[in-house]
Amino acid sequence: MCEIIEKERAVCFTGHRSQKLPWRFNEEDERCKVMKETLRTELEKVIERGYRTFLCGMALGFDMICAETILALKKKYSGIKIIGALPCKTQDKIWQYKDRERYRELLKQLDGIRCKFDTYIGPECMLERNRFMVNNSSLMIALFNGLYGGTKSTIDYARNQGLEIIIIKP
Repeated sequence: MCEIIEKERAVCFTGHRSQKLPWRFNEEDERCKVMKETLRTELEKVIERGYRTFLCGMALGFDMICAETILALKKKYSGIKIIGALPCKTQDKIWQYKDRERYRELLKQLDGIRCKFDTYIGPECMLERNRFMVNNSSLMIALFNGLYGGTKSTIDYARNQGLEIIIIKP
């Protein structure tokens, strides 16, 4: 599906995968609940500012939480849409069964999907996905613990591209 993205009204997400979060895969942890509420509040603020398109990498952890939050907000804000920016069609190949099921259910609800590679070809898949999201957005919402890694690299790239960045601490 090919969606036209109005960069000035588009938001992208970056953040840590579940295994790097303090609560890991336990989204019932109080820290995760606080983060989800902070995310929802920040999303409502940017929607009120006129942002309408949300680009999500659909990885485990923060990405999937963002997708679920946007899908829930669509009930209140009918003019918003979410586009999955997948690094490859086989992104979920080695995930646990419950994570694959959650992912595939979310994919069905997206307004569009952008996928560059058929299969995982290495870190370039993730880099290409992240650059696509940044290059087609004017604002980023990041879940970032301050440590070096893919999330920091994506935030640095977004900063260099002039994006406004909202950082949520895990």
